[in-house]
Amino acid sequence: MKSNLITGHTRLTGLLGSPVAHSISPMMHNMAFKLLNLDYVYMCFDVDTTHLKEVTDAFRIMNVRGFNLTMPDKTKMFELADEVSKAASLIGAVNTVIQENGRLIAYNTDGTGYIKAAADAGYPIDGKRIALLGGGGAATAIAVQSALDKAAAITLINRSGKSFDRAELLSEQLNKETTCHVDLCDINDEVALKQCIEASDILINATPLGMSPNEDSCPIPNASFLHPDLVVSDIIYNPKTTKLMKMAKEAGCPTFNGLYMLLYQGAEAFRLFTGHDMPIAPIKEAWFKS
Repeated sequence: MKSNLITGHTRLTGLLGSPVAHSISPMMHNMAFKLLNLDYVYMCFDVDTTHLKEVTDAFRIMNVRGFNLTMPDKTKMFELADEVSKAASLIGAVNTVIQENGRLIAYNTDGTGYIKAAADAGYPIDGKRIALLGGGGAATAIAVQSALDKAAAITLINRSGKSFDRAELLSEQLNKETTCHVDLCDINDEVALKQCIEASDILINATPLGMSPNEDSCPIPNASFLHPDLVVSDIIYNPKTTKLMKMAKEAGCPTFNGLYMLLYQGAEAFRLFTGHDMPIAPIKEAWFKS
């Protein structure tokens, strides 16, 4: 096992965003480097969009191996990258960048994180019909990666307005670029919402409704919208069991939260940085006890 000694050959990786001091990414990545005897280090840098170009230009000169991005830098980095993956191109935002010969190649691992978390929970999305609540960055990433990874159908559920307009554009792109059938539902149309959920295998909440400190909020009206064969997933992990998940469990639905989405999006970034698979089991035990 590698010591914590930084050498003249140590490759730098890290996280850019603001704020970043709360992130557990340094702990999970540095533990994984040590377990695999890899000469890398991962650090956090509080950088907002104002200085993002200057910092990433410096990273090119410094031959930094790669870095992650969190809010508010994901969209701006999409504009600064030299090359973007297909998923990142459809999402319009990036959270992982690797450097190859001075070129910054950008990815979005958020959707992959969800897909792998779902498989870890025993619910692979291949061939499944998905009802997806939300219109933000996480919802977009999940929709894109689910479509690319062969979900049978996705219904994007949003309120009428700007988010609905964005969802309409996304559905057009995914119907054109993938084999997945994507359509829309207005969450305020309760008849359509119930029909959509009844026809689905997996319901995903990718809204902040139910997140601490607003634990009493829920994106659906009541448990009559659920059925026992429906898998209910919430990307929120604080609290670990949201009001939606409690409702789902009472209705006999299997559930899982967003804790391992965070783990697996980091694991995919680790693979891009190093070419090695992150040792999931010890990282789970140390930092992701559910």
